[in-house]
Amino acid sequence: MIKRLAIIFLLTVIFCCSGYKKPYKYTIDAGKDAFYHNNVGLNYLKDRIYYAAIQEFKIAIQLSPNTQATAIFKNNLGETYTFIGYPDMARVCFEDAIKLYGLNFKYYQNLTECYKSLGIVNSKIKELKDSKNPYEKIQLGLLYITNGEVRKGVIILDEVCMEEPDLLITPAIRQYLREVTSKMQQAT
Repeated sequence: MIKRLAIIFLLTVIFCCSGYKKPYKYTIDAGKDAFYHNNVGLNYLKDRIYYAAIQEFKIAIQLSPNTQATAIFKNNLGETYTFIGYPDMARVCFEDAIKLYGLNFKYYQNLTECYKSLGIVNSKIKELKDSKNPYEKIQLGLLYITNGEVRKGVIILDEVCMEEPDLLITPAIRQYLREVTSKMQQAT
C-alpha cells in the first residue's frame, strides 16, 4: 500500500515537474508586424541610420504587400532614398505609393519633388497635359507650380477641387492652394 502511494506520488511529481506545457500558440499577424518594422525604420531614420531604416521599410512592404498601409511604407522608403540622394529609387516608391493609395496629397508632393530632382518636370507635364484623370491632374498642377507656372497649376488644382469636392484629398489640395496663393500675394 505504501509502495503504491509512493509510486503514485512520484508519478505525480514527475508529471508536474516534467516541463510539459500546453503548446504556445503564436499567430503571425503580418499587418501588425509590418507596422512594427515601419516604426523601427522610422526610429532608425530619426537616429540617421539610413541603411537599417531602408531594410526595415522593405521588410514592412514584404510583410504587407498591396495594401493601403503599404503606401505609407513605400512613401517612407522613398523619403529615405530622397534624403540620401537617390531620387531615381525614390521615384518608384512614390509612384507605387500613389497607385496603392492615391488620396494622400503628400505622396504627390514627394513625387513632384522627385521629378524636379531628376530634371524631368517638363517631360512629365507633356505626358500628363491632356489627362482627364483627376489624380493625374493633381500631379500636373503640382508640376506646373514647381516649374514656375504657378497660375496654371493653381487653376488646374482648383478645377480638381471643383470637379471632385467629395474626394478625401480635396481638403489637403485646398489648404495647399491657400498657401500658394498667399505666397503669390506676398510676392506682388
